[in-house]
Amino acid sequence: MFIPLHDSNSLKHIKTQYVTISLIVINTIVWLVTGALVSDETFGRAAMGLGFIPAVVFDYAHLEPALQMIPDDATLITYAFLHADFWHLAGNMVFLWVFGDNVEDALGHVRFLLFYLLCAAAGALFHGLVAPMSEGPLIGASAAVSGIVAAYFLLHPKVRVWVLVLFRIPLPLPAFIPLALWIGQQFLMLAAGMDDNVSWAGHVGGILAGSLLVLVMRRKGVPLFDRTIVTPKAVRHMTDDVKTIPVSQNQRSNGGIRWGR
Repeated sequence: MFIPLHDSNSLKHIKTQYVTISLIVINTIVWLVTGALVSDETFGRAAMGLGFIPAVVFDYAHLEPALQMIPDDATLITYAFLHADFWHLAGNMVFLWVFGDNVEDALGHVRFLLFYLLCAAAGALFHGLVAPMSEGPLIGASAAVSGIVAAYFLLHPKVRVWVLVLFRIPLPLPAFIPLALWIGQQFLMLAAGMDDNVSWAGHVGGILAGSLLVLVMRRKGVPLFDRTIVTPKAVRHMTDDVKTIPVSQNQRSNGGIRWGR
């Protein structure tokens, strides 16, 4: 539906989004080690051993001992650091980069990391509740990122965000417009029973967790729902370039004004 490109929502409580950057680096390294630089067979073993498999976690099935890498319950977290391909990784990391820093700013470094992991776990559990006997591994940071999107929606709905609509049209929109549409899409796709290899239940679980957790985990004094619209720097720079030039009466009457940029 859309890809976030940029917001100008400045940090107020932290200097650098260390956790957001670290999560992007870790996810990228894990993808390189388990996916990009290895064979399909090795990736498949990693997905089975580290991915979240509802049937295994809920004791409807058991992994072969050769595939078991960690305790089953630990896959509630580890699955969120695996990605199938570059575009799977890039899509999640772009959302994390654009929206994660301000949620980290609102929560603080440690609580943001805990928030991220809890949203990931909630997404896996909700996915498991919807399909408890599924033997396919769930992988990807989508549930954790969905929690961040939900938190940003509650914290900064009026901040204008540059988004790429339909993958080709860049527009600066108040955050609540694209984010509300995106959140609504996840619930709609889940209700419609759409599959297409996407865990809509995982996304919804992350959204629900993020919406609740941001209420209790944000810093003291951090408000919900922005009261002012913050415009991206790119838009402000365009308006700053337009200078007011005095126009004489002769110029008005003699057609001396030429319309430029």
